[in-house]
Amino acid sequence: MDQKERLDYLVEGFKEDSKQYRNISTPEDVDGKKRLLRSLMNIRMPAPLPDKMRKVQDAYLQECALEKGIVRAEDIPEIRGGISIWQGDITRLAADAIVNAANSQMLGCFIPMHTCIDNCIHTYAGVQMREECARQMRILREKYGEDYEQPTAVPMLTGAYDLPAGNVIHIVGPIVEGELTSEHEEALASCYRNTLDMCADHNLKTVAFCCISTGVFRFPARRAAQIAVGTVDEWMREHPGSIEKVIFNVFKDEDREYYEEYIGAES
Repeated sequence: MDQKERLDYLVEGFKEDSKQYRNISTPEDVDGKKRLLRSLMNIRMPAPLPDKMRKVQDAYLQECALEKGIVRAEDIPEIRGGISIWQGDITRLAADAIVNAANSQMLGCFIPMHTCIDNCIHTYAGVQMREECARQMRILREKYGEDYEQPTAVPMLTGAYDLPAGNVIHIVGPIVEGELTSEHEEALASCYRNTLDMCADHNLKTVAFCCISTGVFRFPARRAAQIAVGTVDEWMREHPGSIEKVIFNVFKDEDREYYEEYIGAES
């Protein structure tokens, strides 16, 4: 199959897989088909795919990664002390791990075509990631009770599947409702420390952080960047050689400016 044939196959396969949207009309144009496929993947509950469908999905998403262009961690210039900045789509990064800003259910974003990083990472990883997250959550609920939700700043490691990265670390950042407090700030710092601890424990030498909590979780972006840089700086000094490169992945120009300001400042 070429990429167009894979897209057509997957659209019809995911439609057939969905009882609610089985009879939805398929757009004629390629972009419309891509949007429909992503939407059907976004709303799908965690479950295995039939073997052929999984193989076609994997081939399709891996080709998508090549089309977007893979950016390797070693090719991103270091600014200082093993720290780098890269602006762009985190799903292009080939690092040992990328960090996903997750919610407490840990199953990804179910809103079709939502632009949050959780949605993007799950979309381009393939539906196996949601299945693995659900499997880990089932184990945790057997241990802690059926109402268990992943606490803030407790990371979960999964495979990256069809992403160029080796692994994904999912972490729930603090939600800011009202004024920013010292508890919010310490929780955000813990997100970075605990993720780096997990990387060291699993011998993951390169990691790319998204801007944790600064989206719908409403953590002020400038203060979040300051905490992120300060926390990573401190951890790297305390654990020399444990991690080779930490990449701060940003999407907005203003976030890049914040990180450049704090990385350039004396630590």
